[in-house]
Amino acid sequence: MADVICLGELLIDFVPTVTPTTLIEAPAFKKAPGGAPANVAVGLARLGVRSAFMGKVGNDPFGRFLADTLAAAGVDVGCLRFTAKARTALAFVSLRADGDREFMFYRHPSADMLLTPAEIDAAAIGAAQALHYGSISMISEPSRSATLHAIEIARREGCLISCDPNLRLPLWPDAASAREGLLHALSSAQVVKISDSELQFLTGSDDPAAARAQLWHADTELIVISRGAEGCFYLTAAGEGEVAAFPVDAVDTTGAGDGFVAGLLQGLVRDRGILRDAARLRKQCRFANAVAALVTTQRGAIPAMPTADQVHRLLGAQASR
Repeated sequence: MADVICLGELLIDFVPTVTPTTLIEAPAFKKAPGGAPANVAVGLARLGVRSAFMGKVGNDPFGRFLADTLAAAGVDVGCLRFTAKARTALAFVSLRADGDREFMFYRHPSADMLLTPAEIDAAAIGAAQALHYGSISMISEPSRSATLHAIEIARREGCLISCDPNLRLPLWPDAASAREGLLHALSSAQVVKISDSELQFLTGSDDPAAARAQLWHADTELIVISRGAEGCFYLTAAGEGEVAAFPVDAVDTTGAGDGFVAGLLQGLVRDRGILRDAARLRKQCRFANAVAALVTTQRGAIPAMPTADQVHRLLGAQASR
């Protein structure tokens, strides 16, 4: 059985064959497996943690391709469901010259939106150490109820509950409902990873103090704010701190945040005591920063997820400088 269940969307990203470009100007696209929770599941598997993906894809060639991709990466796909009622989700993604990414989604609806509470594998969650999810599965029914059902099972079973909201504004009716949805997703989590732009969106401020003031709740144990090339900022009940990033030659930032989550959970599921030990938490954040840095050195998210040996080599190289 898996130690970490990653629940949510699994889709095909179509990425331009050249960058930077806009979706209008892109000459051609290449298919790549995507979906933030799925990226985390692969990241964990590459780091030696038993992971499983829970969600739904279409009973179509793209859905089978995604299932095969996760299985080949070492992810347990026993909780993955297939449906003939909708097709596997597609997303076209481009990186513009100004550094911003463009997204265009095909979900009207897509298979991942049709996951039902009855399709949640309670036994798999009960056997796991942690449940990780995002906010996209909470946008509409029935996947919203399925996600909340999974969270309730995880809470009852004593799992560590982790959330990376992964804001994608085009998928929400409007900004107000997106903010409400993300806040609801975070309200159930003990461990939260948000980006600096998500912090600004949710609180109106880029000051980490706003995360403690507005996002912290009774069950929160850790909030980590990822800051790209500037590293990360973490907050616990006992304190806070910054951990520097690793300088690398980045070619594609897709999946870096998901790699960071995998690097963070890699330690927490093995020893939750890290959450109460500042020195070890800083070390785990440094490990997560190293994972994220390595992801940016290759194109695509899943193909770029590093192994534990690769992460330790980067950590060792930096320590020797």
